[in-house]
Amino acid sequence: MASPQAPHVVIFPFMSQGHTLPLLDLSKALSHRKIKVTIITTPANAKSIGQDTENHPNIGLVEIPFPIIHGLPQGTENTSQLPSMEFFFPFLMATKQLQKPFEQVLQGMSVSKSLPICVISDFFLGWTLSSCQAFGVPRLVFHGMCVLSMAICKSVCVHMPHTKAKSVLDPIDLPGLKLPFDLSVSELPAQLIQATDQNDPFFQFMSDVGQADCNSWGVVVNSFEELESGTVSSFETFYENGARAWCMGPLFLYDKIEGINKPISQNQPNKLIQFLNDQVTLGSVLYVSFGTQADLTDAQLDQVGLGLEEALVPFLLVVRSTTWSPPNGLEERLKGKGMIVREWVDQRRILSHRAVGGFFSHCGWNSVIESISAGVPILAWPMIAEQSLNAKLVAEGLGAGLGIRKSHDDLGSRIEVSRQAICEGVRELMEGEKGRDARERAQALGRVAWRAVQEGGSSHQALNKFIDHLCAFSSQLFTKNPNMIIL
Repeated sequence: MASPQAPHVVIFPFMSQGHTLPLLDLSKALSHRKIKVTIITTPANAKSIGQDTENHPNIGLVEIPFPIIHGLPQGTENTSQLPSMEFFFPFLMATKQLQKPFEQVLQGMSVSKSLPICVISDFFLGWTLSSCQAFGVPRLVFHGMCVLSMAICKSVCVHMPHTKAKSVLDPIDLPGLKLPFDLSVSELPAQLIQATDQNDPFFQFMSDVGQADCNSWGVVVNSFEELESGTVSSFETFYENGARAWCMGPLFLYDKIEGINKPISQNQPNKLIQFLNDQVTLGSVLYVSFGTQADLTDAQLDQVGLGLEEALVPFLLVVRSTTWSPPNGLEERLKGKGMIVREWVDQRRILSHRAVGGFFSHCGWNSVIESISAGVPILAWPMIAEQSLNAKLVAEGLGAGLGIRKSHDDLGSRIEVSRQAICEGVRELMEGEKGRDARERAQALGRVAWRAVQEGGSSHQALNKFIDHLCAFSSQLFTKNPNMIIL
């Protein structure tokens, strides 16, 4: 029997790589501090999670079945397996069917008197709040976003500035928020301003998870206070219950500092690492990757490939498309100059390689925080979700990157980015004066990120305070109910 000072935490990630990885990093950091962690997942996701956490004996996995989604083969349990984003909403709706088996897990823990002192679950799994409340367990929410982007999204939902703007290109005002850049309607996430029909199922789903978010006990954030420009306190005002935002990142750096992880990426293709090792000039390679969710057309990928070729900069291009073939002769012309990769790559390892000096990115938050931590500037091309806000933060708020030049129609909607714009953006980032300034700023922020997770740093202190709160709550539970066993 463990004492009440040894808490048990349940972590329930959304079934998407970008949402799962930071929570695995948090699980490992908690495990290293002698906290028992139970990760709830589904059979198709269990293998990769188990491999990532296998060296951490304090982490256990519990599998619950994932429902079959109409139109998709059985075993589709991760957004990376979706043939297109048209299936994203059906996937979201399917996760609601996980509530009953999740409650059965909590019931089993209750019977064995080993209920967790908290559940940390993804924003999309808002129904976990009512399940946790039924068992008297606090729920913390994880968005996978930075505080600034979360605050903007919440403020837009409350104040609806897009309904008052005369033009989508005019700056908007968000009361109570001091933004480090001007923001227009055209730069807001599309789902915030397009979902206005309260009878629309997606609107209803997002309203439900948003309400659950606002009633949660706290928010776990994969960022550090120095990066957030004093936005944390403004963000916390949206939680009337006094919930706190815990900035404890970059979460993946704890493994590197504390030496608790297995050797990195032994399965990484040798030819990829050899290509980087063969580069003579420090920081000469541009890493190009647009994440696991956004889909580029083959015609757009042609523009990317040709633009990279014309920039005359060594590059490593990661492509998800199964239909795209490089334009005639491109791969032959690129031999020794650029590399196109279609398999999974260890992005963190690539960004930390001495040869990499820039990142052409979609600006998903994981990519942003990993690039900043490595001191690598970003050429920002946002595509979906809150990526436009992240891109603004990187390029204008932090000065750690540049934006790609886009074409706009009269409505301010993004259309195809040309090879010329790609060529110009790459050259400026890798060789231009603005790129040099961005690199210096990214490197400075990278040093701050590393200090944040070391002893005495802002994130390290936040993690310790977070654990202290959990232990105090555990002690209170044990005092009120001495028959409860906290594992």
